[in-house]
Amino acid sequence: MRRHGLLVAAGTVALMLGLTVHARAQWIVFDPNNYVQNVLTAARELQQINNQITSLQNEAQMLINQAKNLASLPYSSLQQLQSSIQRTQQLLAQAQRIAYDVQQIDHAFSTSYAPATSSQPDQLLIANAQSRWQNSYAATQDALRVQAGIVGNLDTNRVQTSALVSSSQGAIGALQATQAGNQILALNAQQLADLTAVVTAQGRVQSLEAAQRAAAQDQGREQLRRFLTPGQGYQSSNVRMFH
Repeated sequence: MRRHGLLVAAGTVALMLGLTVHARAQWIVFDPNNYVQNVLTAARELQQINNQITSLQNEAQMLINQAKNLASLPYSSLQQLQSSIQRTQQLLAQAQRIAYDVQQIDHAFSTSYAPATSSQPDQLLIANAQSRWQNSYAATQDALRVQAGIVGNLDTNRVQTSALVSSSQGAIGALQATQAGNQILALNAQQLADLTAVVTAQGRVQSLEAAQRAAAQDQGREQLRRFLTPGQGYQSSNVRMFH
């Protein structure tokens, strides 16, 4: 009620002032309806401006988010991973004597690992026994070298794993997170390749040792036959010295 009274009083004062001004000057017409419409129009225009500002802010934020999602990961482990793989490949490529080559393997098993025959001279049996032993010896050395090289990669892999995990946790967008995840998968693939290399090198040792034992047993039977054959016992004893 008090507020209503104040409004009435304010209206009365405005009316008196209007009458006074009207009496002293030219006629001034005040249209309340027009005034209200002008105020409402100004309010609507102000609201439209506020809506436009809000829309522009939303669009700007959307562009910022898109930029973050498209931002590339600043860290890359590709060079280190490639170096580790190249080191392992070089060690495998340096395999001695019977290497990872189908033609070399076929040639070796058709010569020094071939079954002993009565037509082979004692000198050839001795040479084949020596060759088989040297193959196994070289394969064991190669396997140890591969293992040593992969152990050397462990520290590099540890550093790369730590850096990639940190990059993944600090990724600011979808692209960076995806790139970090892909690099972690690449690191896992490199570690799997190292593991494959170790298994391959060790398998080569075991295969050559098994082939050496089989060839030695076969040659032993031929030596025994020659030993039991008159006139060949001394030569066979010499051959046994190289088993």
